[in-house]
Amino acid sequence: MLSAVQAGYAAAHSDNEQNSKRNARKDHVHVSDAIGLRAVSYAVRMSRIFGVAFASIYPLYVAKLERKGRTRAELDQVIEWLTGFDEQALRAHLNGQTTFEGVFADAQLNPNAKLITGVICGVRVEEIDDPLMQKIRYLDKLVDELAKGKPMEKVLRAPALVPEEGQTRRPPENGRPSRPVSG
Repeated sequence: MLSAVQAGYAAAHSDNEQNSKRNARKDHVHVSDAIGLRAVSYAVRMSRIFGVAFASIYPLYVAKLERKGRTRAELDQVIEWLTGFDEQALRAHLNGQTTFEGVFADAQLNPNAKLITGVICGVRVEEIDDPLMQKIRYLDKLVDELAKGKPMEKVLRAPALVPEEGQTRRPPENGRPSRPVSG
C-alpha cells in the first residue's frame, strides 16, 4: 500500500491512469533495492515530493484516517505535535499551498520526533539521510500508526514514567501504565 505522500505524488504528476500506476510501482522500494542504483533513483524521484503542495496531500491523509475510524482533529493534533503548528498556522500553510519543503522549513520539529522509528515504504525512518525526507517520513509514520489504531499517547511518544534511582516498577494493572514505586 502506498503512503499518502506517494499516492499524492503519483496523482499530482501522472498524465493518465496508466502512468500513475507505473509511477506508483517505481516509487515502491524493496529491501533488496536498499543498495545499488535503483535506491539512488528512488531518492531522486522522491525528492520531487519536496515541491508538492502539502495541501494536495493533506486530504489523502484525512481520507485514510477517516476510513479507519480516526478524525481530522486527530490528524491535526499529530501535525501540531510534530511541527509545532497551531490550527491557524496549519490552515495558513494549507490555504497558501505551501510545499512540503516550506512546511518543514517553518516547523519547529518536536524534540521527541527522534523517537519515531520503524519502517515506512521499506525504509527505516531513523536511517534516512536527507533531513527533509526524514521529516516527511516521520509524518507518514505517525499517520500510519493512527490508521492502525494506536492510542494517541503512543503515537505522540508520550514520555514513559521512568523510576528514580532506587525505585522499581509495578507490573501494569488492567492495561494502565506502570508507575514507579519505592522499593
